[in-house]
Order: sequence, then structure tokens, then C-alpha cells
Amino acid sequence: MRELTYVARRTVEWREAPDPTIRSSDDAIVAPVAATPCDVDSSILAGHGFVAPPFALGHECVARVVETGDAVTAVAPGDLVVVPWSINCGDCDRCRAGLTAHCTAVPYMAMYGAPVGGNWGGLFSDLVRVPYADAMLVPLPAGLDPVAMASASDNWSLAWRLIAPHLKDRPGARVLVVARGSIGLYVCDIARALGACDVLYVDPDPEHRALARGFGAVTAESLESVPRGYDLAVEATGRVDQLAATVKCLAPEGICESAGNHFRPGELPLLDMYLTGVTLRIARDNVRAHIPEALALAAAGEVDPGKVVSHVIDWDDLPNALPEKHLKPVFVRADV
Repeated sequence: MRELTYVARRTVEWREAPDPTIRSSDDAIVAPVAATPCDVDSSILAGHGFVAPPFALGHECVARVVETGDAVTAVAPGDLVVVPWSINCGDCDRCRAGLTAHCTAVPYMAMYGAPVGGNWGGLFSDLVRVPYADAMLVPLPAGLDPVAMASASDNWSLAWRLIAPHLKDRPGARVLVVARGSIGLYVCDIARALGACDVLYVDPDPEHRALARGFGAVTAESLESVPRGYDLAVEATGRVDQLAATVKCLAPEGICESAGNHFRPGELPLLDMYLTGVTLRIARDNVRAHIPEALALAAAGEVDPGKVVSHVIDWDDLPNALPEKHLKPVFVRADV
């Protein structure tokens, strides 16, 4: 089989690898049918990763089950499934508490797309082994488009987690979204669907702002003239200066969720945050715990994540097309 391998900044290539096999009775083998880069992939391609190449890339996909071990009961060959980005057993104390990105049954930071907690391969591969298949794999609800939901492995479901629980506790909240791509746009769509009073989306890219307006958000190019008063804020830029400016826009006791990958250090306005009573969370995404609820919202037809898909590209074109700067390209296969 082929696996897409990151070899240098803005450079990936197909490399041959042995076909994965069932190693345990709870394993599954899946074939990605729609895969897309997440923000971590984009950072790696830009040369900001913290692991030296080469390694197999790929973090988000919908896949078709090809083979299952004898103990797997939740999915069967032929099923379309979402493959979470982090490896988790589903049975340890942390997994049962919903902390699936901190599973104690596997090495710390075990994931697809970067050999940090072991080498699990990448989701831009023709075939992928999934351990703990009953715990890991989430069936794609009938009627949902795999292309639209390719990001449910991480970014789409993360966007749900960033805003949906807070709007349940604070119905009608004012929401500020400071972003540079797909996560922020997903948040705009979800916030509108779940009853946010108003949503302001801040992004210098005019095409991104146009998409946000399609989701009912008001938009701005920068935070320079944004006043205080937002109940909830989501920062997804990966820039500490933007995170610092975002928390200054919160109302008293406001909540800020940071989904940016902050590879560079910076300073936060801690005194200002103290005086306002800000709650700030910068967290690794325990995605498996909330994929089902995120998919349920999509299946209800109240959101449209497919609008964020910028390009649909043939699987074989991954080496040439992935390094290009697109908002949210999805790479598809018709042979599985």
C-alpha cells in the first residue's frame, strides 16, 4: 500500500509500506474514502512541527471498514466510520472520564499523523490499522456526506466542543470567533444553529469572512476596534498576540476557548484577565468523547459543514495538492 509521507517543508510523497494486518482481536483495518488536513497537518507542512521527517501524515478522515478482528462488534466490513485522530482504548479510567486524548493504555500523545506516542501511521494512507476498534470507530450516520464530514475526526467535532456545551449553559450568549480557517467557520455555523445571540467572526481573509457571513455572522478584519462584552470567545489562530487580544474582549466572567496550536511563546494580559474574571482553556482535544454528539447535530440538518470544504481533489493527487494553501480541501477515493 501507499502512505503519504512528509519529507520536508511543503514536500510530501507517496511511499510504499506493508499492508497493515490484524494484530489483535479488537483491531480493524479501514480504507480512508475522504480525508482532509487539520490545523496540525498545516503547521507540519509549513515547517512548524516538532518531529523530524520522514513520517506518515494525516489526521482526519471518514473511512470504510475493510476487515475486523474476531472481538469487534460495533462495526463491520463495508461500514463508513469516522476515525478519531488520537488512539484510545475506551476502557481505562481516563477514557471512561471522557479524556480520550490522555488514554493510559497507550504512550502519551499516541495519534495518527505524527510519530509522537509511537508510530501509528497516518490517515492519508491507502489502508490504516485501528486498534480498540469498538472504542475508536464511530459509524457515520446515514445520510451524511463523507466529504462534508471528513473533518469529524478532529476539527469539526472540536468546533462542536468549543461552543456547544457553553451555549447550553449560556443560551443566547454573544460569541466572538477569532480564526484563520476551518475551525472558526465551523464554530460560526454551530453557534448560529444553537441559538447564539450574535456572532462576530474576525479573520483577515476576505473569502473566509464571506463564508462566515453565510453562516449568519458579522465579520471584521481585525480585533482593533472590537469592544468588550462577549460572553464566549473562540481563538483558533495559533498566535499568542491574537489570543491576548481575544481575552480582552470578554465580558466579566467570560469564557475563552483556545484551539490554536501555539508553537511559539508569548505573553497574556494576566492582570486584565484577573480583573475581568476570565476563564481560559487551552486543551488537547478529547475528540472521541464528543464525536457522536457532533455528528448528531450534523445529521439533524441544522448545520452545513460542507460549505467549508474548499476543494474536492482526487486521492492520487495528494502529493501535489496537499502542500498548496487551501482552506479545507478533501481528498477522495472512488475505489473503496
